[in-house]
Amino acid sequence: MKRLLSVSLVLVLALSLLGCGGSEQDELVIYSGRSKPLVDSLVQKYQEQAERPVRVKYGTDAQLLAALQEEGDQTPADVFWANTTGALGNAVNNDLLAELPDALTGRADRFVPSNQRWVPVTTRFRVLAYNSETVRPEDLPDSILDLPGMADMEGRIGWTPAYSSFQDFVTALRVTTSRDTARTWLTRMQALNPKSYTSNTPMVRALEAGEIDVALTNHYYVLRLKHEGAEGEYEGDEEESEEGEEGEAPARAAAPVEMYHFEDGDLGNLALVTGAGALQASDQSEAARQFLQFLLSEEAQSYAATQVNEYPVVQGTPVPAYMMPVEQALRLSPTFDLQRLQEMDPTLTLLRDVGAL
Repeated sequence: MKRLLSVSLVLVLALSLLGCGGSEQDELVIYSGRSKPLVDSLVQKYQEQAERPVRVKYGTDAQLLAALQEEGDQTPADVFWANTTGALGNAVNNDLLAELPDALTGRADRFVPSNQRWVPVTTRFRVLAYNSETVRPEDLPDSILDLPGMADMEGRIGWTPAYSSFQDFVTALRVTTSRDTARTWLTRMQALNPKSYTSNTPMVRALEAGEIDVALTNHYYVLRLKHEGAEGEYEGDEEESEEGEEGEAPARAAAPVEMYHFEDGDLGNLALVTGAGALQASDQSEAARQFLQFLLSEEAQSYAATQVNEYPVVQGTPVPAYMMPVEQALRLSPTFDLQRLQEMDPTLTLLRDVGAL
C-alpha cells in the first residue's frame, strides 16, 4: 500500500512539474523598440483577452537587433516590435522573421512589404515644426532640399541626427537622389550651425521657448505638445528619466508651435511606419501571429491614434479631430518603397563624415 502511495505521489509531482513547464513555455516574449507607455497598455489589453502571460524586453531597435543576432536560434523572443522600417528590413536580411499569412497582412490597408515578413502597425509623417511667433509659414521653402538656403535661420534650426526617423529621412534622400546630393544637403545644413538634440521632446520644448525657430521632427511631437499623448518610441535612459515629468506636463493648445508641410510629394513630408514581425526561431508562432493580429485590431489601432497621436494603418479607424485626415497626409508624402530604408549603414557613415554624428 505504501509503495502504491509513493508511486502515486511521484506521478503527481511529475505531472505538476510538467504543468509548470508548460505554463512557462506559454509566455509570449516581445522585444520592443516602442515605448513603455504605449506597449504596456496594449499588452495588458491583450493579456486580458488572450489569457496569456506576456514579457516585454525594451531597447532601441539597434540594441534589440544586436541581441537577436547574438541569441540566434536560442532567442526567447517570439515577436520583434520595431520603431523603424529600417530595423525590420535588417531583421529580414538576417532571416530573423517568419513569413506571415495573407489573412494577417491583408488587414493593413497600406505599407505591407512584398516579402510579408512583418506588418505595419502605425504611420507617422515628417514635418517642419515652426514657432508661429517668429516665423511666417509663407516664408518657408516649398521643398526640404531648399531649407539650407535660408541663411537667416543660422543657429535657429533644430534637428536630431541620432534619431531613427531623421536617419530614415536621410536614407530616403540618399537612395532617391544620390549619395552626393545627400552629402551636399547635409553639408549645407551643417553650415547653418543647427542645434542638435538627442531626442525630439526637448527640441520641441526649445522651439516653444523660442530658443530655435524651426525643427525637423515627426508630426506627433507637435500634437503631443498641444493635445497630450504618450511617447511612442523607446529612447533609453533619457526617456525613463523624463517619463514622469513628461507624462505630467499639461497640454498647451495655445503653444506657439505649428506644423509646416512642404509641397505635395516632397521628401520633407515622408510617411514612415512602425511594424512588427514573428521570429523564425519562436516555438510559439501561432501565439505570435495572434498578437500581431491584435495590433491590427480596431481597439489597438484606435488606442495608438488617441494615445500616441500616430496614424492607424487599418482603413476606417477613426483619428482625433485635431489630426489631419490620413488620406490628406498621405497625399503630401512621396511614393517611396519603405523596404529601401534597410540600407542604413551608408547613411550613418555619411552623417559621421559631415560631422552630424
